Amino acid sequence: MRPHAETTLTTRPARTFLLLATVVLTGVNLRSFLTAAGPLAADIQRSTGLSQQGMAWLTFLPVALMGAGAFASPWVARKLGSRRAILIALAMLGLGSLLRFEAHSGLTLIGTAALCGLGVAVVQAVFPAVIKSQMPLWLAPVMGLYSAAMMGGGALGAQLSPLLAHALGDWRLALAVLGLPCLLALGLAWIALPASDICARTRLVPLAPLLRCPRAWLLMLCFGLVNGGYSSLVAWLAPFYQTHGWSATGSGSLVAVMTLSQAAAALLLPTLARRNLDRRTWLWLSLALQAVAFTGLAAWPDLSPKLWAAVGGAGLGGFFALFMVVALDHDHRPAHAAALSAVMQGGGFFLAAIAPWLAAVLHDSTDGFTAGWLVHLGCIAVVAGLTAKLSPSGYAASLSHSHPAVLNPAKSAVTTPMRSGQA
Repeated sequence: MRPHAETTLTTRPARTFLLLATVVLTGVNLRSFLTAAGPLAADIQRSTGLSQQGMAWLTFLPVALMGAGAFASPWVARKLGSRRAILIALAMLGLGSLLRFEAHSGLTLIGTAALCGLGVAVVQAVFPAVIKSQMPLWLAPVMGLYSAAMMGGGALGAQLSPLLAHALGDWRLALAVLGLPCLLALGLAWIALPASDICARTRLVPLAPLLRCPRAWLLMLCFGLVNGGYSSLVAWLAPFYQTHGWSATGSGSLVAVMTLSQAAAALLLPTLARRNLDRRTWLWLSLALQAVAFTGLAAWPDLSPKLWAAVGGAGLGGFFALFMVVALDHDHRPAHAAALSAVMQGGGFFLAAIAPWLAAVLHDSTDGFTAGWLVHLGCIAVVAGLTAKLSPSGYAASLSHSHPAVLNPAKSAVTTPMRSGQA
């Protein structure tokens, strides 16, 4: 344990407050650009001529780029430093959102989504290592706060975009306005992020050995299959209920309910799981909630739409936050844990990106979204089975075959349960 890590949450409360505020405001900006488009799908399609599968690209491309950016993030953090990488990424995210004011064609709109996705990719992959290095004793709750802010930002995007489009008379301007909070996050990150950068001082941890590690692939598969459910709901929950007679604002409120529920669960579940390094019980609970939601959407969509949205959001948000912690639990060293997280997110987001496009294809083939919801129900069953393998007692052994000289988790969090229980 480094001495300065303990003082971050004890003897330096002002700096702690700034760091926590940066965590929150940064997280808020990482999903709003994704969730804002769904409630405005009808207006966007009328203006740009995008088809159903064309609309899927607004989610598919940025999520896929999040995966590509995650693979590159350790190199980016080593060359630029975490602080500079995060600042540049936030600037890209803000610019991509603001450029939507000039998105007069579907291709241009997809281009802005790509720019936003690249920015989010770097932040998502680099920021957890900053949190782990600065607040190691409170890793789980702070990661929960970060995830909750991310999901809360998604709720804001979904709820505000139709309201702003109505008030401003232009869906493009509504999407652009949602980029303004990113400028605030950029300014706060400039002030609060530490100049001293553990990732820049640490030799680059290669990702290639991890790609030969079965544990990395297991984490990647679970992360991708579950987040595919999130991607599909972000892209199609509002259009799905618009086919059931809901307005743009009303269907946007369902996405907002889902993401607010995600935020609450992302904050609550890691806190509840904080004192037990074995997170599997909580992961299974989050998967069960997702199963209830997708069953409801497929079989009884009109029975209680807000309940399905809330329960599904709770399951998705709780799983996302806990699984980010599970990846970081595998190694006590921030740069090495970040490498594993980067591989998990890289492959996982590629997999998650396919889900909205697959749902669009199934929609065109079956004239409905039910088949897509059932596919996600099957994915949940697969992840539930794989989660049984995530015993903390096996963390060190699970990475020992990757590259002992580079990734040696022998002194992982598993060997220091009191610290991990506090983290």
